[in-house]
Amino acid sequence: MVSPPPDTVERLTSLPFVVVGVRQGGGETASPVDDVDEGWLQLCDVVVSEGEPARKAIEENLVMAPIASTALALLLRGQSRRTPEDGMVAESAAYSVLQSGPEFAAWRARTPARPDRDEGSRVRLDRNGDTLSVTLTRSQRLNALDAQMRDELVAALTTATADPSVTDVELRGEGRAFCAGGDLDEFGTRADPASAHIVRLERSVARALLRLRRRTTAYVHGATVGSGIELAALADVVVAAPDTEIALPEIRLGLIPGAGGTVSLPRRIGRLRTAWLAFSGLSIDAETALGWGLVDEIAAMSS
Repeated sequence: MVSPPPDTVERLTSLPFVVVGVRQGGGETASPVDDVDEGWLQLCDVVVSEGEPARKAIEENLVMAPIASTALALLLRGQSRRTPEDGMVAESAAYSVLQSGPEFAAWRARTPARPDRDEGSRVRLDRNGDTLSVTLTRSQRLNALDAQMRDELVAALTTATADPSVTDVELRGEGRAFCAGGDLDEFGTRADPASAHIVRLERSVARALLRLRRRTTAYVHGATVGSGIELAALADVVVAAPDTEIALPEIRLGLIPGAGGTVSLPRRIGRLRTAWLAFSGLSIDAETALGWGLVDEIAAMSS
């Protein structure tokens, strides 16, 4: 494949628009994206085939949330030049800005938060020899990640980091889903986005996983959405149950992935496949995720 002039790619990096590449031919069963980012693909933020359903979804999302879409395109273009931790700082900053924007405000107005809150711990720790199992226990809310769960996860991972006798860490979720994403009822409840940015950096589950330096295996099943897959993708090994469904729905909220996903997913599946998931908001199954390299194994799991 012939490559564009290097200065063309450089100039594109900071231009505030989304470039959608459309491949001629193909149909509903066409491969949604290439697994390489080279040649003229370097100029595209997302690539679809002419006849695939994702094209319509991407077009609708770009119209509905052009600010968030542009922020995501700019962020993904530059992530390969950043260290993982620098990438997470950049992601958090962009996410915080979008929380003060009109697209997120419109979504929040359409989707009022539920007033009822559930009680109880969010994480259970079990030790078996050198292995520490960290299990999400908010099954009645499909293990949606709220501030309490975030803090309990950071505490658990920090403990594992400090304990040299722990050599392996397992991440699991109780109930019908591994993690259905962030708790939507908490979105936008911070007094101001700037403070939320600092809190997000101070109590980052993704950064705790990066610093863990232990062999980590994530066992995912059912809904593994948003922050669920963003965090699982940081594990050394991801094992998926056959019923696993993976998606990045944040654009529809006027946001971008904010739990480390613009760092963790490109490291596994590249920029263009990450972009396909994020811009389309569509889900993929376990077999597709295995083919892409987003998960490493498919195995049945006991309930």
